[in-house]
Amino acid sequence: MQKSEVRIRMGKSEFTARASPSPSTRVAQPPSPVSTGHRSPDRSSCPGACVAQPPSAVLQWPALHLLAARLTAGPARQRALASAEAEKVFAEFSHVGHRGPTLRLPARGTRLLETALVALLAAVAAPRAAAQTATQPHAAPPAQAGALMRRGAEYLLATQEQDGGWPGPSRLGISALCVKALAQTRGIGPEHLAVRRGGDFVLRSQRDDGGIYSADGLYKSYETSVALSMLIVLKTDRYKDHIARAQQFLKDQQWDEGEGKSADDEFYGGAGYGSSERPDLSNTQIMLDALHDSGLPKDDPAYQKALVFIQRCQMLGESNGLAFAKGSRQGGFIYSPVAGGESKAGTIGIDGRPELRCYGSMTYAGFKSMLYAGLTRDDPRVKAALDWIGRYWTLEYNPNMPEKQSRQGLYYYYHTFARALAAWGEPTVKDRLGRAHDWRRELVDKLASLQKPDGSWTNDADRWMEGAPALTTAYALLALQAAFP
Repeated sequence: MQKSEVRIRMGKSEFTARASPSPSTRVAQPPSPVSTGHRSPDRSSCPGACVAQPPSAVLQWPALHLLAARLTAGPARQRALASAEAEKVFAEFSHVGHRGPTLRLPARGTRLLETALVALLAAVAAPRAAAQTATQPHAAPPAQAGALMRRGAEYLLATQEQDGGWPGPSRLGISALCVKALAQTRGIGPEHLAVRRGGDFVLRSQRDDGGIYSADGLYKSYETSVALSMLIVLKTDRYKDHIARAQQFLKDQQWDEGEGKSADDEFYGGAGYGSSERPDLSNTQIMLDALHDSGLPKDDPAYQKALVFIQRCQMLGESNGLAFAKGSRQGGFIYSPVAGGESKAGTIGIDGRPELRCYGSMTYAGFKSMLYAGLTRDDPRVKAALDWIGRYWTLEYNPNMPEKQSRQGLYYYYHTFARALAAWGEPTVKDRLGRAHDWRRELVDKLASLQKPDGSWTNDADRWMEGAPALTTAYALLALQAAFP
């Protein structure tokens, strides 16, 4: 097996990182200092195989900027950035590394520097070795992702109710998501009895107008959208008429000239929970998911109408003419442009003035919807959204939500994140420091850390119905399936 090795000497201590071509190796033995003049870093800070070896290259302090530049430009994974302390030093490296041959760091203490350096070494040494066995972006799910999906699916099978649905608020919508997740799970599929029973439960709610929604009619657009996406994955001609009627119902729900709205109206092109409800980006993106999934031609006017609304949700003054976005350069998205704009994340101070605050779930929703509507990669609106995604890259929480709200909508975010980046089509995304993130791998790792012993995923922040484990489990499965179709 080919190994890659780098070594640093710091004072009287030497550190070496060696990476073997085993992408599953996450934690290894810490390096041993040549002398006892410095304390050894914590084990958890060394994501690669870090051991003391005869040096293949010894780098003095003046050469460290080269190492930093190589890291920030290379394909090192987020898990190589092993500690919060290392992150702080990486941020400094990205600024200092191009200023000359000598890198000068503030005195932060021996332990901090050693921890950071070991993480740097492992991150730099790993890419060449890891590349030999890297999973192809669209290959079959790796073993870990497959195991997560199987356990999550088993939980849904075990919690299906007698009538074929699942428990929780908006049972119809949750059940449609559960059926779709099960139908796409390897080893279960569309012909499984539980899938057929769940599909029948959902279809019993199709109305004369073509919509598929509960008797109270509160979530007509949302429930029809997720039901339509469910019907598509059942892959049977039996539902051909059901699909066509639901698709037309959604197009009729879109705010346009049929509701007396012209293109200069804030409502135009959007969708709300029902035809009489004010539109928002969440319902609009779920509607577009369903239209896209059901094969609506790309030149259908519904996409271009939606694009008018989506653009007005982007905090980008150069393309959004509404007053709340004037002068904004955020590039991310908010919940709705209606009545002066609304963000579920509140406001943020920028250049001494308040702006509506963009946040992760809506930014990925807007980014994906622009791609579905046919915008190209070089469109300034798409580039601005991707830049925001890089600046706020994280899977720890819903990006840029206020701290007390940071876990709200977390699994909705994971699902939207995966669908958006699958639509983007690239295996990695660069963050604000230029580091490339294997988004599929990071998603699998994060969901693995959150799965419960019974196979479910839950969210203790129960806003937007995420207190229902059937919903959050379905979101997690659908996110994995979007990443590994």
